[in-house]
Amino acid sequence: FLDLRRERLHKNIMTRGAIVDSMRRRMKGQGFFEFQTPILTASSPEGARDFLVPSRIHPGKFYALPQAPQQYKQLLMMSGFDRYFQIAPCFRDEDPRADRLPGEFYQLDVEMSFVTQDDVFAAMEPVITGVFEDFSDGKPVTKKWPRIPFAEALRKYGSDKPDLRNPIQMQDVTEHFAGSGFKVFAGMIAKDPKVRVWAIPAPTGGSRAFCDRMNSWAQGEGQPGLGYVFWRSTKGSVTPEVIGKLGAAIQEANDTGNTEKLKDVRKAEGFDEFEASGPIAKNLGDERTEAIRKQLRLRAGDACFFTAGDPAKFYKFAGLARDRVGQELKLIDENQFALAWIVDFPFYEWNEDDKKIDFSHNPFSMPKGGREALEAAETEGRDALLSLKANQYDIVCNGFEIASGSVRNHHPETMVKAFEITGLTQADVEARFGGMYRAFQYGAPPHGGMAAGVDRVVMLIVGAKNLREISLFPMNQQANDLLMGAPSEVGVKQLRELSVRVLPEAGK
Repeated sequence: FLDLRRERLHKNIMTRGAIVDSMRRRMKGQGFFEFQTPILTASSPEGARDFLVPSRIHPGKFYALPQAPQQYKQLLMMSGFDRYFQIAPCFRDEDPRADRLPGEFYQLDVEMSFVTQDDVFAAMEPVITGVFEDFSDGKPVTKKWPRIPFAEALRKYGSDKPDLRNPIQMQDVTEHFAGSGFKVFAGMIAKDPKVRVWAIPAPTGGSRAFCDRMNSWAQGEGQPGLGYVFWRSTKGSVTPEVIGKLGAAIQEANDTGNTEKLKDVRKAEGFDEFEASGPIAKNLGDERTEAIRKQLRLRAGDACFFTAGDPAKFYKFAGLARDRVGQELKLIDENQFALAWIVDFPFYEWNEDDKKIDFSHNPFSMPKGGREALEAAETEGRDALLSLKANQYDIVCNGFEIASGSVRNHHPETMVKAFEITGLTQADVEARFGGMYRAFQYGAPPHGGMAAGVDRVVMLIVGAKNLREISLFPMNQQANDLLMGAPSEVGVKQLRELSVRVLPEAGK
């Protein structure tokens, strides 16, 4: 509590309260009403471990603290409360990290009836944009959010939560390596049709020293290396003086709209005559290397890095490399909030550990195409099931996922079919989601919603690096509340009342 006297921390906590007020005001301005849902509830498969509460009245049975008010808010839609929101406390027994505290967090929880995905976007985009604008201190906030399909996000950015302040977009350059003199990639492509080669452009990164640093970084990430090509002028050298001239000409062109001086500088310094360097360039040949340069629109003083293999296995590393290049070359505009929707998530994924189909994200999402699409994909087999898309979406900001939502599966037959494909029976569905399943029998309106992480939004707005900097009385990294001494042992009498026995060495 003494920590809260520090000026920065005190200011962050006060800002947090103001941000929550802004959320409430804007939601009510959009015609939403605030409701409170139960805290003691039943366990549900939200993707994390539950916090369980033993029942004294019902020995041997347990309540669960809500991981999210998912079922309750959908039941509200069936009860005629068609525009719900709540600043909801949520509880998940997860390991702590910088952007997630152990135990509990708060989210702006939202649900709407008789809506499509576009209706949800139209309602929530101005709310989230407005909250950021209220507290951005003049930093630009994205006005019209791009909608990026999940597969495109992985292909261009190597992440489903891309930092769009970084201008780098990766591109597929497989065709330039197929049958080429660079035998490492050419051989991989010839042996496996899944193999792709992705290029990571590095504007202004065209020096051997930088390329070697990136190669060493990749080795530190457990990779064999990071192939590269860089381009230099055949007439001039990229000295600080030349870069200064070019920068001044670019500034003048931006200020006046007159690009003549920029053209003159580029021509005089030989920026439009190129020579490719690096081991890959030597083996790939001038024609193919030039084709890559033109595809990526690179110039003298730029570089490009390459990753190859099955994208499903290397896209995360490619995304890390993109981030690293952007940071090293200072390409990221730190003074803005870049928001976007990520859409068209896969409905299912393959669980390699259990060798079965699982839900990719929210099990209550509506698959695109409904029950007919589920049945058709089931007939075709695993690949068809894994290619199904969900009416599901995320909001991302500066490399963080700050919200997730979907248009819901509101037909009981479709709901059962979706779960049957993951190995559950109709009886399992009725046992686990009986309240919602029975409510669906009476007819449910088309509905959808989302939940935005209050803690992450606050963290981004105030520029905090860790959620502890914007939270009152946070637990430590071992999930201990040292101030209150929690968790703690309890007396034998309490345990007996709850019909609970503590086993020695439990969990060790």
